[in-house]
Parts: sequence; structure tokens; C-alpha cells
Amino acid sequence: MRAFGRWLMLLLLAGLGLQLFFALRIVGMLWVMPESTSFQRSQVWQIVTRDGQLPWRQEHVAIQAISTKLQRAVLASEDAAFTQHQGIWWQSVESAWEKNAKAKVQAEKRAQRQPDKPVTVKIVGGSTITQQLAKNLFLSGERTLVRKAQEALITMGLETFLSKRRILEIYLNHVEWGEGVFGIEAAARHYFRKSALQLNAWESARLAVMLPRPRYFEKLPQSPYLAQRAETIMARMNDVALP
Repeated sequence: MRAFGRWLMLLLLAGLGLQLFFALRIVGMLWVMPESTSFQRSQVWQIVTRDGQLPWRQEHVAIQAISTKLQRAVLASEDAAFTQHQGIWWQSVESAWEKNAKAKVQAEKRAQRQPDKPVTVKIVGGSTITQQLAKNLFLSGERTLVRKAQEALITMGLETFLSKRRILEIYLNHVEWGEGVFGIEAAARHYFRKSALQLNAWESARLAVMLPRPRYFEKLPQSPYLAQRAETIMARMNDVALP
């Protein structure tokens, strides 16, 4: 029992040490933009392993150097309640759970009717921009309860120590917009040959729509869905509040 107690204490201390590490990293982001994220480093490894080279595009810019149209488009597409929640939008999470449960039931029914055909389930996410940033900064892409719990703790840390404006600034500078294309400045120059500050409403909406599946849409720039969804985002852009 004593040995078990010591191991338990060590595990608790290790857990607390990890949370302290995350907290100190977040506090440092008050002044210093992260050079890279866990997600970016993972992508680097995959690209280099596959191709033996690294086509990499990224340039950090201040929030003032990012078009407000782009900021509004991303919020309208990814997290319209960004300025209202404290990191986790429970209504969105509940809605995502319901949709995923319904999709799973429908997939099981299709599998029973057509047992010889593969069945896939499209998972709907309910993550806020702060949650996405928390995951990308420090965590892996695995879906486990432990990872989700850690994501929630980091999300609370981001919301506690950083302003909404700073969270959005870090997110826009590190989010993926194509293979090896990270951050809005690189995306603006890659797709439209202009700076992030010069993006107009249509260009901003197109980039915002790409975010859930950037590498997919990079290969399908003429996708009808991309154009239709961009029109929807343009109509919603002025309804969201900037931090």
C-alpha cells in the first residue's frame, strides 16, 4: 500500500507539474508569439517523412495587420459566439453530440441494410476557437477522455490569462490553410498574392470556409460547396462582434 501511495503521489505531482508548464507557456504568450504548435510540428514530420523536403509558409503578423473582414469571416464560420463564451460553448457541444449520435444511428441502419458496403460516420465538431487553439498548441489529435479533459484545462488557462483579441491573433497566425501553409499572412499570399490586411470580403469568406478541411479544399479551389458556403459566410460576417 505504501508503494502504491508513493506512485500515486508521483503521478499527482507529475500532473500538477504538467499543468504548471502549460500555464507558464500561456502566460508567456502575453508577450511572445509561439514559434510553432504541436500540430504544426506533427505536420512537418509527416511532410518531411513523405517528401524528403519541407515547403513551409508562415509569417507572424499583428492583429492590426489582419483585415477585419477576415477576422469577421473566421468568427462567422468557426465560432460566432467567440466574444460571448468563456472558452467552451456548451450549447454548441450539446448540439454536436446530438448530431453525432444521430449520424451513428443512421450509419448502423445503413450497415444493416447493406452489410457488404463500408459505412463512414461524419463527425461534427463543437469546438470553439479557443479550444481549437488549445488542442493545436499542445496536444495530439487523438480522441480520448483524458485528452479532452486536458484540452478543457488549457482552454480555461487561455481564457484566464489572455484577452480574446490575443487568442484570436495567435489562432490566426498558426491555423492551417493548406499543406505547409500556416497563418493568415501565408494563406493570403499563397492564394491571393496579397497581404492579410488587403483581403476583401469575398476572399476572406473563401479562406474562412477552408478552415475545417484546408488540405482538401486546397486541391478543389473550384468546389461548388466552397463558393456556396462563402456566400453564406459573407452574409453573416457583419453579425459577429470583434474582440
